[in-house]
Amino acid sequence: MHAEAVLEVLNYVGIVAFAVSGALKAGEKNMDLLGVITLGFSTALAGGIIRDVLLGRVPPVNLIYLPYSLTAVAASVATFILYPRVRSYKDLFLYPDAVGLGAFSAIGADVAASFALKHGYSASESWFLVAALASITAAGGGVVRDVLAGEIPQILRREIYATAAAVGGIIYLATLPAGREAAMFTTIASVTAIRIVSLWRRWELPKITTPDAQPLVHDA
Repeated sequence: MHAEAVLEVLNYVGIVAFAVSGALKAGEKNMDLLGVITLGFSTALAGGIIRDVLLGRVPPVNLIYLPYSLTAVAASVATFILYPRVRSYKDLFLYPDAVGLGAFSAIGADVAASFALKHGYSASESWFLVAALASITAAGGGVVRDVLAGEIPQILRREIYATAAAVGGIIYLATLPAGREAAMFTTIASVTAIRIVSLWRRWELPKITTPDAQPLVHDA
């Protein structure tokens, strides 16, 4: 029970950090209050919604469990009201964001693994499903945010983010024999560490570069 409470707290940390990220993006694009709430809500919860729809879990948990939705909306509204101050400290949110990435990755992996087990698939057969849904749960909201903001998704052009979440899904399966709680907390710690170290060391995946390459994002 104690472990479940800790996991839920980490989940809320992720919701708040992701919602602030989306709200800040909306502010950069000069959106109104509705735009701020939309991007904040989407960044925080769209990944889990996409995961549930793909697995046939409808209506998605993030739409019917009000504490999640209200937390995302409240964090977005607070960012709207305190935008200048929050924006000046936005780099500090990279760390709770990393924790949220780890928590969302673990939750996505756990849901996917439970689905696979329920339908009779072994770990060796479901590793791609678990890795993919861990990544979608953790990074899918960021993709929706960037698309709504008129940008190529950040996870496709810079930083180690969705990749870390996908690795988290594999770590979850590898540690699952030690128990579900151990697997989830190992995943959270591993993904969070990968994300933070990648920020410190500025790790990125290899890119295709050409002399006449055009910028991927243009200022509005």
